[in-house]
Amino acid sequence: MRIRSILILSVLSGRADAQSASVQTPSAIQTIREQDLRRDLFAMAGDPLRGREAGTLDEMRASIWTAEQLRKTGLEPMGEEGTFFQWFNMRRTRLSTVASSLRIGGKPFALWTDITPASNNVGDVVGTTVFAGDGSDSSIDVRGRVAVVTLRPTSEGTRTTINTPEYRAVRQGITVQSAALTRRGAAAVIVVADSLGEMNFDAVAKLQSRGAYTVIGGANRFAPAGRGAGGGGGGRGGRAGGAPAQPQPVPVLFAHRSALAQLRETGQGVEIHLKSEQFDTPSVNIIGVVRGTDPVLRHEYVVFSSHQDHDGVRFAVAGDSIWNGADDNGSTSVALLAIARAWVKQPSKRSALFIYHGAEERGLLGSLWHAAHPVVPLSSMAAVLNGDMIGRNHPDTASILGIQPPHRNSTALVQMALDANNRTGKFVLDSLWDRPSHSEGWYFRSDHVPYARLNVPALFFTTNLHDDYHTPRDNPDRIDYAKLARMTKWMYLTGWIVANVRERPAIDVGFQLER
Repeated sequence: MRIRSILILSVLSGRADAQSASVQTPSAIQTIREQDLRRDLFAMAGDPLRGREAGTLDEMRASIWTAEQLRKTGLEPMGEEGTFFQWFNMRRTRLSTVASSLRIGGKPFALWTDITPASNNVGDVVGTTVFAGDGSDSSIDVRGRVAVVTLRPTSEGTRTTINTPEYRAVRQGITVQSAALTRRGAAAVIVVADSLGEMNFDAVAKLQSRGAYTVIGGANRFAPAGRGAGGGGGGRGGRAGGAPAQPQPVPVLFAHRSALAQLRETGQGVEIHLKSEQFDTPSVNIIGVVRGTDPVLRHEYVVFSSHQDHDGVRFAVAGDSIWNGADDNGSTSVALLAIARAWVKQPSKRSALFIYHGAEERGLLGSLWHAAHPVVPLSSMAAVLNGDMIGRNHPDTASILGIQPPHRNSTALVQMALDANNRTGKFVLDSLWDRPSHSEGWYFRSDHVPYARLNVPALFFTTNLHDDYHTPRDNPDRIDYAKLARMTKWMYLTGWIVANVRERPAIDVGFQLER
């Protein structure tokens, strides 16, 4: 069976290679210029749009600006009521400042300023404190008590490069220490900042106060229960036979360093009342189309995908609190504008659909919504070409995710993209980021995932993460515009090949995305 599968893939690859060679590079590719990308990115990712956070007026302003560029370019709107906009609601759940309260030793502590929740866990706890040092002495009995510990920042076990290294160390320290004390039976945990924690107290408070987001009625981001690794007998969220019960989550709080003098005294009375609140707030996808020229194939679509949102105004780093997201994902957003201009100048046989997904940073919410409520049938999508962060790192390296199992869902599409790279950017491709063993899990963190899960051929173009990722340093002046132009041409030509070949790329037999 394995030999047969290899033979089938070889045939598919050879057929795709032959089809790619039959599609000439269009002259319109020359309209993709560095100066246009630079102009658009300084407009989209400059301070005036304040980081484009989903659910804010800043995201709305950025979305209106993007739609206006598509209108000027000549795209046909594909949103609601003749507009470029497809609206959806984000369901936001956060701890309520009004309904929550905390008293220690009879003294009230104001949430988010005197003390900050460090998780979304709710609950009512009335009890007494026990000071457990840094938490390493397991002989201290914390069962049923409010355990107070001093922070031990750590980078051990951290699997992501989001935010600054200092913030990650503080967050991981809180997570590790609170989890250990919860397993030991603590009714609640208060972690008191050290010097590094104090420097990052405002960061923890501002990020935690946002809560969690979802979209009701969207597609699945992860594999259904019982499928994939870890599904076992219990499925996702269930218990496999014989697995130990997990402790119930408890309130976790993070206190200022100055509070240690009071909190280290064991036996103080504590009243914790953490309540949540839930509400909907709008976000939006921006969608336009360039119709194909072939009377039959124009009903099929190559989809170019980006997200227009980023992280907004957050905690300051070196005096800057606007997280502009130039690379993430202003880079692909302006690339799509350049591709759209080239497509209008020289349309393809199949139609080209341009989608800017809202609220990607809140959990791929825009793409989850559109995948469940597509403006054209999913079956008519020949391919989804998604980009995320395509303007940084070494000038001659890049990655394309979805080119190797288990993420690859179309060998034919992969071959078309590789051919396009050979004819444009000629990047040395780093395949490590596409491996399921990669610590970042990068494949699953962008807007191609909902489509790939629904068996639409999909690829993810990227130049990968860097030290400015999800910090205020991700600004337009740090982009390599020559590289961004080459990445844009690579995405463009890949799409052009898909849009003009006789046979659209097929899904590999037996593909099933498991995570």
